[in-house]
Amino acid sequence: MHTTDLKRLNTGYVGSFSAMASPCEILIETDDESVAQKALRLVSTEAWRIEAKYSRYSTDNIIHQIHSAQGLPVKANEELAGLLDFASNCYALSDGLFDITSGVLRKIWRFDGGHAIPSQKQISELLPLIGWNKVKWDSPYITLPIDMQIDLGGIGKEYAVDRSAILVKQNIPDVAFMINFGGDLYANKPPTGKNYWQIGVESAKKSGISDVVQLKVGGVATSGDANRYLIKSGIRYSHVLNPKTGWPVKDAPRSVSVLANTCVEAGFLTTMAMLHGEEAEHFLDMQGVMYWVEYASGSISTALPPATS
Repeated sequence: MHTTDLKRLNTGYVGSFSAMASPCEILIETDDESVAQKALRLVSTEAWRIEAKYSRYSTDNIIHQIHSAQGLPVKANEELAGLLDFASNCYALSDGLFDITSGVLRKIWRFDGGHAIPSQKQISELLPLIGWNKVKWDSPYITLPIDMQIDLGGIGKEYAVDRSAILVKQNIPDVAFMINFGGDLYANKPPTGKNYWQIGVESAKKSGISDVVQLKVGGVATSGDANRYLIKSGIRYSHVLNPKTGWPVKDAPRSVSVLANTCVEAGFLTTMAMLHGEEAEHFLDMQGVMYWVEYASGSISTALPPATS
């Protein structure tokens, strides 16, 4: 059963709920409780709609239909077509590193802090089921080879943040708000009398906040392995998998946060940075974006404006 909670703050309200296996909230600057309730209703309803419609775990949505089509074409709705177009562009821009068909690797990789590492034989058996280039995407029809799957988890939460933000801006104009779905955020403008929202960046290596990001407007996304990893023979394996090899990316940062115009854009860049392993910082520098990177050694590199009080 879906539930929400609304609490009064000094300068507004915070509404919270759970969706997409994440704690979600909206901070909104208003003294009107009915306005805050409306914002929370808009955001939570949209998050739950997207989760139900595109989750790979559902057995009654279009994703399930595509997976069950046995190699036959399935007509995507307009929204899904847009997501697939985006995923296809990401695949091309990343030279195949960003691949929504790579979710089948979760069958053998369990990033639960344990030490069970799949064999090369297990990985090799799944590699033929990975590769967006094997999927026939002729919008609005998608034809998925038998036993292949698509997983929108890599863009779904960020998309939900951006979609929810659009709904709030359309229906409750002029108020400042920030949406936060499990660390993926969007803010429309700073609160009254302030120059930015202050966002604490959680360290992947130690407990607590290790830095503060100042967000005026736009999206922030974070990717990291603080809670999703394996350790075997003293080696830590990141949850970020290379779809071409089926193995975790070597020397990937422990955490990457990126600021961008939208949450979806920030999410793509964080994922791409992680996939670039030890070249993550160089990749982000080439994109000209603001970022925060934490490495396994504990060192931190940033391209952020200095925090001010």
